[in-house]
Amino acid sequence: MARGSAADGYLGNEETPFHGAKLLLTQGGRLLTLLRDDFGHIPFPAHWDLPGGGREGEESALACALRELEEEFGLRLPARRLSGRAFPSHQRPGMVSWLFSGTIRAAEIAAIRFGPEGQEWRMMAIRDFLAHPRAVPHFRDWVRAVIG
Repeated sequence: MARGSAADGYLGNEETPFHGAKLLLTQGGRLLTLLRDDFGHIPFPAHWDLPGGGREGEESALACALRELEEEFGLRLPARRLSGRAFPSHQRPGMVSWLFSGTIRAAEIAAIRFGPEGQEWRMMAIRDFLAHPRAVPHFRDWVRAVIG
């Protein structure tokens, strides 16, 4: 899979269409998660998810991830603090989705203003997310792949 630093602008193969972007934001063995809404018309209702979502217009994968973070949590992070990795899209075969990872600071966690999507948010222990029966399954795999 393509890897690179967001700071140096590397976003992998620009020829590969992408579907969306997620964020793996960690602090002290915990990661930022949200409990998805419990609507039957959405994928993985009432499952624990990572911040992020689908691409809008012609935005880059990094711009997508950062926009979603601001919409969902009211946070703005500098791109230089993130690195990205592409994975095959679960929803759109033949496309990729991105996972950007970085650390989140205590002051940023305190500044979270949860948006209108989802039921709640939590800084969840990474091990708990990886073992949770209602964590989005392919995102558990992505987290394992990035964290090791």
